Amino acid sequence: MRYTALAAPQNALKGIILPDRPLSRKWRHTLKFHLADAVGLNIFTGYDTDYVAVNHRHYQTSLIVLPDGIVEEWPPQSFAALETAHFEAILEFAPEIVLLGTGGTLRFPHPRLTEALIRARIGVEVMDTPAACRTYNILASEGRKVAAALILSPEC
Repeated sequence: MRYTALAAPQNALKGIILPDRPLSRKWRHTLKFHLADAVGLNIFTGYDTDYVAVNHRHYQTSLIVLPDGIVEEWPPQSFAALETAHFEAILEFAPEIVLLGTGGTLRFPHPRLTEALIRARIGVEVMDTPAACRTYNILASEGRKVAAALILSPEC
């Protein structure tokens, strides 16, 4: 099956590709596009393993990012420095899910460290920092109560 680009008006979506012939009824799907309205939310606008930018403001120390707030200078300055108290402090924000960004290397904390979050029925996902930033942006734009706890240090 060949595909061709659909010519669209200037203010419409560009690059939509449609087949040259109609698809059979069983393969027809309707897609709805919605503009993401992230006004008033904290969104990652840049990131790497040793820094993040939230709403174009750069941070180079560990922090917690919430859709409606930022906890600057989250105490653990390295993965090895993680303690139970660091995760217990997140409980006060009552997120649905916590995304732990561990720098450039994916490392899993000992289960006893995140036990308080699990007992409170808060999901915990561990990923490298860039993946945590991307996932946070998606969840926050969907209106989810998400917290990105990011370990930022030169050694990560």
